[in-house]
Formats: sequence, structure tokens, C-alpha cells
Amino acid sequence: MKGNQKGAEPRLVIPGEVISDHANLNPGCGIIKSTDGHIATLLGTLNNNDGTLHVQPINATYMPRSGDLVIGYVEAVLSNLWFLDVAGPFNALLPMSLAPWKVEFGDARNHMDVGEAVLARAQEVDESHSVVCTMKGVGLRKISDGRIVSIPVQQIPNLRGENGATIQSIKEASDCRIIVAENGRVWIDGDAAGIRMAVKAIDMITRTGHRSGLESRLAACLAGGEA
Repeated sequence: MKGNQKGAEPRLVIPGEVISDHANLNPGCGIIKSTDGHIATLLGTLNNNDGTLHVQPINATYMPRSGDLVIGYVEAVLSNLWFLDVAGPFNALLPMSLAPWKVEFGDARNHMDVGEAVLARAQEVDESHSVVCTMKGVGLRKISDGRIVSIPVQQIPNLRGENGATIQSIKEASDCRIIVAENGRVWIDGDAAGIRMAVKAIDMITRTGHRSGLESRLAACLAGGEA
């Protein structure tokens, strides 16, 4: 495959495969650099996105890591903790001791109930990928406004862009506050028109972010054109 040339067939790569014919490109998601060239770390299709080589996984799920910023939904409440859906293998635990409020035993539901969304951080992740979250930290909070959208986790690098340039362009054009969590959920907060613009741009990137020419498509989308 020569980059993303029109008509080129996607090339399937497997973990450990050496990609010596693209050693001049920058390694991206699913690629590590070695003396032999680049090595694939994921099973998927090989793509050249404006000079960055990456693997588009056939299947990708969120695997929690300690320190990850996540957006979760409360799925259950006990006397002293909340269970959060963070799109991982298991629900995460949020003990009342790691909540941002002073919570009395048995009073958890009065602070946060089933269905509410939170911006939290994975504090502990064990070998079985069970997660303990915290909401003690700068910016961590209950989400009560704006809109939350979900994207495939493999598209997060495309949404952020190099040095955060892509997501910054969307923020500036939409005049929205946008937070991209590591578990494939994006919180967008602004006025209705700005949120619609941001959602449209994020949807376009989710659908076409693996193809070349993303910058021009994004510019057209933010200008009100077709994505």
C-alpha cells in the first residue's frame, strides 16, 4: 500500500509484523519504531494519515490504565460507593472517600444517583482491569450540562490531532469547552449552535479520520460545508 492513494487496497497487518517499506513515515497509533523499520502492535489495516503511519484496529475496546481521565455513568449506588460504567471490562468503583463532597454513610444517593454522568480519574487498576476511580482533583466533577458523545477509542488520536491541534480547532470554531476522555467519551459544553458544530465535526472525524486529507475536510466542516 502506498499511503492512502485512491484505489489502493487496505493492507492487513498483524502484531509483530515489520513494515520496512514505510520506515520514512512517523509512527502513530498501533506502530512502534525499530531499527528494522516500523512494527505493528495491533491487528488491523495500515493507514498513512498525512505522513503518520498508524493501524486502524479491526476491534478495539477501552482497557483502563491508572491515571486515565474517564467519563462514567452511575449504574448503581450503595451506602458507601457508586458503580460507574466507564466502557471498560467491568464497572468502576467510586468510594465515598474519593468523592468531591463530604458524604455520610448511607447518603451517597443524595449526592449522585443512577444515570448521572461524572468526569473522574482512574486511580487504581488491578491485573484484572478492575478500576477504582476518584473525583478528587482539578476539574473532576459531576457533569450536569452540555452533551456527551461516544467515539471509538482508536479514533481518539485522530480527534486530538498532533499536539492537540485538531481538537483545538474544533474548540475555537465552536466556542465550546471540549474534554476528550480516554474511554472514548467526549464532553462538549457551550451554546446549542456550538455544540451542534462540534458534534458534526467529531462525527466526521470518527467516520473518516483514518483517511488522508483530514485537515481540509475539517476546515470545510467547521465552515459549514459538507464533511
